[in-house]
Amino acid sequence: MDGSTQLLATEGAEELLKSPTVHESRLFALEGNDARCLTCERRCSIPPREAGFCKTRMNLKGKIYTLVYGDIPSISINPIEKKPFFHFWPGSRALTIGTWGCNFPCAWCQNHELSRTPPDPKNATYTSPEKLMQISSKSTCHGTSVSFNEPTMLFEYALDLFPIAKRLGLYNTYVSNGYMTVEVLRMLREAGLDAIKFDIKGDADAVRRHCKADVNLVWRNVNEARRLGMHVEVVALLIPGVNSETDSVREIIQNHLRYAGADTPLHFTRFHPNHQMTDRDPTRIETLEQAHATARKEGVNYVYLGNCPGHHYENTYCPNCGELLIERYIFDVVDYRMRRDRLCPACGHNIPIVGRIKMSVGS
Repeated sequence: MDGSTQLLATEGAEELLKSPTVHESRLFALEGNDARCLTCERRCSIPPREAGFCKTRMNLKGKIYTLVYGDIPSISINPIEKKPFFHFWPGSRALTIGTWGCNFPCAWCQNHELSRTPPDPKNATYTSPEKLMQISSKSTCHGTSVSFNEPTMLFEYALDLFPIAKRLGLYNTYVSNGYMTVEVLRMLREAGLDAIKFDIKGDADAVRRHCKADVNLVWRNVNEARRLGMHVEVVALLIPGVNSETDSVREIIQNHLRYAGADTPLHFTRFHPNHQMTDRDPTRIETLEQAHATARKEGVNYVYLGNCPGHHYENTYCPNCGELLIERYIFDVVDYRMRRDRLCPACGHNIPIVGRIKMSVGS
């Protein structure tokens, strides 16, 4: 038990339960004095007064409680391309929220200030789903996005938030490492989750070594999300010495074709030093371009490069004739040439785009 968890354990259960950010978990099982969390595939067995791996779930009075319901330390309005979603409501903006904690220990995390910080219910600032949607109604947002840290930490909150957003005509998205249980994925879909971006951390060996996780469970969820009718995009951050080798990239591509399909967008993004990996060099552009070439050769129709401002592989091209369809600069849609029926204007090929395409503000 670390220091922050010990501090929580000194608080009386009754005091913790008074916090509006402490809610009974929707998925857990009792195992004697312990309780097993069924929110993510770590399936932590949590003794009384202790927290699980992610530090956001605690065993109080024999039940699992989330400590971060409505605890929203990070909120902003982002282009949907920042997630990145390139085939889902291009040019739109999403009210984006995040909380504390994570179920992956990635040494390169760009949001480590959130993901590595345990929650503190006693000093939390609570934002109800209704209040959050009031904020959204005063902005020019087209949807919601649970992001920054792992959105599965806000599972119970999302179940209440998403139906409200849908009633207001907004879409709902997740930016996830994909390690939730199938039950969670199905419940999120039923609540109104429209799209999910899966971060694939590497091949099986890299994910096991660096994330202490089974990447096959993530690919299973990629396939299940598509089966449930959600829009899916897949991202692989290529990190030198972790997952950028040819064999690792090829394994990602083969699994993408098997579980996501040829028409599901695949993004290769450039690593920049961060968190515990500040001594590494950024990924070479040539490494990303080679990954792009391999994916296209293997049959992935829509392959993108990220964190490479101004690169032509930020754009969407027709996989049949090569026509430039959506031109981007970083997170902005600066031009598009696609027909309203989502057909390529040059050859008539059907392009899988969800939602209306908008020119980005200021383009």
